[in-house]
Amino acid sequence: MTEDFATIAAKRLEIIEAGFSGDENIIRAALSHASGDVRSSALSSLHRLHVLSATELSTHVVDVSEIVRRNVAQIAADFVGVDVVPLLTDPDVFVAEMAAWALGERGNTTDAELFGLIDASENALEPLVREAATASLGAIGDIRGLPAVLRACTDKPAIRRRAVLALAPFEGADVDAALENALTDRDWQVRQNAQDMISPRDGGGAVTDE
Repeated sequence: MTEDFATIAAKRLEIIEAGFSGDENIIRAALSHASGDVRSSALSSLHRLHVLSATELSTHVVDVSEIVRRNVAQIAADFVGVDVVPLLTDPDVFVAEMAAWALGERGNTTDAELFGLIDASENALEPLVREAATASLGAIGDIRGLPAVLRACTDKPAIRRRAVLALAPFEGADVDAALENALTDRDWQVRQNAQDMISPRDGGGAVTDE
């Protein structure tokens, strides 16, 4: 029998409260609840209590609920061992975006994670995912991600804005050329980001006539 909205809401409240009181048994029992909202709340509560295991989180990477998968991706920023690369191609755009963000928040990026982000930056159908993946490539700063960031500098305006900032850890003629080109971009925020990036590289500060 499917539970109604009020019943699910009450169960979620119980799980959230248990996340503050420390009742792990109630929370863990909810990990298999029929409602994705409840399962998601259970994961968050265990995480809040610092008792969520990588195994428990990994189990829900393939959860049928996009609400759960998105929460898994978000929490996984704190779990280096949990593989969220498959979520970069999730059919739900917000799950894929969160997975891209989480990978940029981690340290010790694996090759699979890096190449997953490169592929998402270049090939994801949703601009939101390409933007998040590009930002994470900049946060990671691996030189192998530079070509994808440079290509993102010619993508849609929101992605170009993020891509210009993602050039921060990189150096070289290609980077300088991309920043110079961004100074004449038709989008004013891209131009502003490029100026903010170039000024520190030139020594920063305003130039005044003596």
